[in-house]
Amino acid sequence: MFQTPSGGAGHGVAATDSGLMSIGAVLNALRDEFPDITVSKIRFLESEGLVEPRRTPAGYRKFSAHDVERLGEVLRMQRDHYLPLKVIREHLDAVERGEAVALPRVGRQRDGEAVPEPVEGATVARIGRDELLATAGVDDRDLKEWESYGLLAPLPDGAYDAEAVTVASLVVQLGRFGIEPRHLRAMKAAADREAGLVDQVVAPLKRHRNPQTRAHAEARTKELAGLAVKLHAALVQTALGVRLP
Repeated sequence: MFQTPSGGAGHGVAATDSGLMSIGAVLNALRDEFPDITVSKIRFLESEGLVEPRRTPAGYRKFSAHDVERLGEVLRMQRDHYLPLKVIREHLDAVERGEAVALPRVGRQRDGEAVPEPVEGATVARIGRDELLATAGVDDRDLKEWESYGLLAPLPDGAYDAEAVTVASLVVQLGRFGIEPRHLRAMKAAADREAGLVDQVVAPLKRHRNPQTRAHAEARTKELAGLAVKLHAALVQTALGVRLP
């Protein structure tokens, strides 16, 4: 909840006398929970129909408390559920129409943290280039650099899988410590080798004619990938002499 002139819970950001907020005030209201939020991302979410702020005669955006709450919901669903904006927009519109709808369940655990269950449908693991840029808070030049080092790669139709959001976010965070994309080529090469080892183990199962055996191959791939990730993390921690919480 965000505070308006009439009071209530929130971040204490001052609003105008009419109860409307400037885009700068909205940015400040959201930044505590979403430190990577930018004006350009708010504008992008507006262009995608996720929020519809009012406009002054001079063309300035003015956001209501409802607009800010909706933006917060959008950002949480992106962060916590990895949902494409189209799915988020449809969900929020359905909620505002009073329909009983539910988000994908947060199910299995990985290293003590909840991992979202996949969403049914073709939109689950896809994100557009513009949406990825806005979510990561970077420009097209940055994304092209990451692609040149193999850290990200578009699908044949130009979209990206949902994991690209996680990769982009981590590349940005590492960059704050002075670790540049070119420094991450070794990590990408190691990941490719690990993936190749897993694929080598499950390849005979994938080629099997029996559908149940092929399904078993997918489950085995996920299991081996999880073990490889845990081993990699443990080896890095051992090499650095640290223990992550």
